[in-house]
Amino acid sequence: QVQLVESGGGLVQTGGSLRLSCAASTSVFSINVMDWYRQAPGKQRDLVATITSDGRTNYADSVKGRFTISRDNARNTVYLQMNSLKPEDTAVYYCAYTVGWEKRSEPDYWGQGTQVTVSS
Repeated sequence: QVQLVESGGGLVQTGGSLRLSCAASTSVFSINVMDWYRQAPGKQRDLVATITSDGRTNYADSVKGRFTISRDNARNTVYLQMNSLKPEDTAVYYCAYTVGWEKRSEPDYWGQGTQVTVSS
């Protein structure tokens, strides 16, 4: 029902920037919450940022002031602008999608992930 296609990952130096994109393809329009998660090698998957259809956002403390989540509802696309990147930001970043007005603990759909590597 929903397909998520991620792009924008890559290799950057400490202090650099990347912009991730996630385009959602749906057969039927619905109100939704979209998120970015990340998983570093040997660690569990953590929530990075979330945004609702009406633009409410939340961020993990580790990325506040450095990352910005945004969305383009007309294009069903969510973005993650990542600035001042640190080696500890290195992870696979996953886009996620939940039907409704509020985020739930487990999203309804996941993207395949895109690798972000920050060199020291």
